[in-house]
Amino acid sequence: MPEIVSMGEMLVEIMRKEVDVPLDRPAEFMGPYPSGAPAIYIDAAARLGASTGFIGILGPDEFGDVVERRLKEDGVEVSQVKRREGHTTGCAFVAYRSDGSRKFIFHLRHSAAGTLSPEDVSEEYLKGTKLLHLMGSALSVSDSSRDACYKAMEIVKSQGGLISLDPNLRPELLGLEKVREICAPVLKVGDIVLPSGEEASMLTGVGDADEACRNLLKNSKVVVLKMGSEGCKVFTEDEEIYVPPFPIERVMSRVDPTGAGDCFDAGFTTSYVKGDRLIDCARLGNTVGAFAITKLGPMEGAPFLEDIRKVERQIGWEWEE
Repeated sequence: MPEIVSMGEMLVEIMRKEVDVPLDRPAEFMGPYPSGAPAIYIDAAARLGASTGFIGILGPDEFGDVVERRLKEDGVEVSQVKRREGHTTGCAFVAYRSDGSRKFIFHLRHSAAGTLSPEDVSEEYLKGTKLLHLMGSALSVSDSSRDACYKAMEIVKSQGGLISLDPNLRPELLGLEKVREICAPVLKVGDIVLPSGEEASMLTGVGDADEACRNLLKNSKVVVLKMGSEGCKVFTEDEEIYVPPFPIERVMSRVDPTGAGDCFDAGFTTSYVKGDRLIDCARLGNTVGAFAITKLGPMEGAPFLEDIRKVERQIGWEWEE
């Protein structure tokens, strides 16, 4: 049985070839690329050598083949990835702007991903799970997907496993109060929370990001404030650790930010499950997140450990104690 499990939406991403070409006119696209925040996370964790598995639903179509093939190739255990007749695999169309922002059009809620339900969660499959990683997107895509996440959480928690949460909030889709409501059960029992500053503030109602993270420690063991190109900060009851970013720009260009936060989560949590020091968990998170932005496509930049070591040697990089 896999030691690290995630669950939720899987989809493909189809993106504009050029910057500043909006989605309301004919122009060229690239793709499909495998995507979906929980799927990006689990694939990145597998590339880092973790024992991984995934629970989710695809359509019986070629887009589903794209996602399942990538997970299999990278070593994710996919026996709980099902194909649902009568539903197509989700997709997202993406346009990039020169200011770094993106515009998405999603087909997700009514896709196969939205049909994930508690009946799709096997207690037997989760027996060996050391950590279950949940995403706010999987909690919000549909009521049945949310209930499936809650069921898995209860199973893993009852057997002594860890729960991590990336809020991955979309308040524009559900409203802020609803977002807080659906995250509350996970925050109540979660061990690791991995928000951005904006997400931490939205969850707590506290404007200052650091103070919001301290507020989240009421129930969690560890809160990790993801700060993008500025690195991250780790909060526990006993200490606060700032960890600078990995200098990926010395050898690679920033290309596509999609999935960087999910890849950070993978770096941090795989290291945490191994029992590494918090500072080392954060360093790996920063490094994996940095690699993620260097290629087009949400999963394409996620590194293998040998990729990381190669670049570290190339730039002569060592983390300072």
